[in-house]
Amino acid sequence: MADKVPGRAWVVTFAGTAVNLCLGILYAWSVWAKALINEKLAGQPMTDAMNAGWVYLTNAEAATPFSLCVLIFALFMIPGGRIQDKFGPKVGAITGGLFLALGCIIAGLSKSYTGLVIGFGILGGIGMGIGYAAPTPAALKWFGPHKRGLIAGLVVGGYGGAALYISPLAAYLLASGGITYSFVWLGIFFAVVVIIAGSLLSWPPVGYVPPAAPMVAGVAPKAVGTTIDWVASDMIKTWQFYALVFMFIGTTQSGLMVIANAAKILAEAAKAVPFLVANAWILASYGGIVNALGRVGTGLYSDKIGRGNAYSLNCLVSALFLFLMPWIAASGNVFLLFLAIGIAYWQYGGGLALMPSFTADFYGPKNLGFNYGLVFIGWGLGFFMARLAGTIKDITGTLNWAYIISGIILVLSVIVCRLTKRPVLESERR
Repeated sequence: MADKVPGRAWVVTFAGTAVNLCLGILYAWSVWAKALINEKLAGQPMTDAMNAGWVYLTNAEAATPFSLCVLIFALFMIPGGRIQDKFGPKVGAITGGLFLALGCIIAGLSKSYTGLVIGFGILGGIGMGIGYAAPTPAALKWFGPHKRGLIAGLVVGGYGGAALYISPLAAYLLASGGITYSFVWLGIFFAVVVIIAGSLLSWPPVGYVPPAAPMVAGVAPKAVGTTIDWVASDMIKTWQFYALVFMFIGTTQSGLMVIANAAKILAEAAKAVPFLVANAWILASYGGIVNALGRVGTGLYSDKIGRGNAYSLNCLVSALFLFLMPWIAASGNVFLLFLAIGIAYWQYGGGLALMPSFTADFYGPKNLGFNYGLVFIGWGLGFFMARLAGTIKDITGTLNWAYIISGIILVLSVIVCRLTKRPVLESERR
């Protein structure tokens, strides 16, 4: 057992963050959607010289590459996890990053809707799934259970924080060279960064045992994680696996439902504040900042107060504000709207730090890539609420019932969390 975490462990952690800072292009899709969509001119060629060859798209067409990317991302987390567990994090991260880079270049050079679907939607989704599955499990192998929340938060925080630089960078590239130029240069940039950062990822040497949590008043802390490395075939036989998937659905559905509508809600509220009207970038950056901070912050305090307590705290506070959202929205109070939406972003980001930590605590770090890939199915299923909210708004004219339904699901998720304890084999009791 090491006395302290070696420097190599932190290199792996921040290299993983760098990989995710590239894969997080998903959260910046709205920048391209804004340039591509023109409902009145849909199907007609763009007239400006920089975008010659491109045609305008409808809202539905522009949403398809994004939605397809999300679906394929969730599905490819499973083979991505298997690649990480079998061949190591370098292979997974670099392979995923190159798929994404190639997808961006194809999306740009094709100058077509089909190219966007194939490049960003399919190849981008494959790249994100394979690439995202590699850094977090690799980093967590270097640290004991008492630091899992923080490390997972730091690594996945890169994905959440990517929009902070990709959005303005993509907007700059669009303005200076056009749609093709922006996709191609970002693709090249991602390839370079992921090859360098991915090469720095590694597992600990054989026989390495992470440092234990420091003793408090001379007493060793109670172990929070299993000492058994479960294989997936045994994991899916436990009811706790399905509880984790449900908890992932719960934390995802509410966050994405609010995120899907946040831009419109905040833009409407901002009309009352001239400063925000003049500095619209604040609205775009706000969610990305809170999303990223929620991952690191939740991971940090989950190490202190426990994974279940952190999950419950995040979800119950978010549920409270969801139940209040009909009143907050009607009031038009800018501070409360920013607070409520910020809590939704924090809770969503926090869930993405908690769930890999839960999975490692319950089923061990050795096979975490594949095991977490299966639990990650819950993230993909959580997208249903954003679509349901849209349907509710079409029927009723407001999101009020969507807020209430989403809040109820969060409360149910907390109940499941409180009832779920990690599976303990007979060999661990001895």
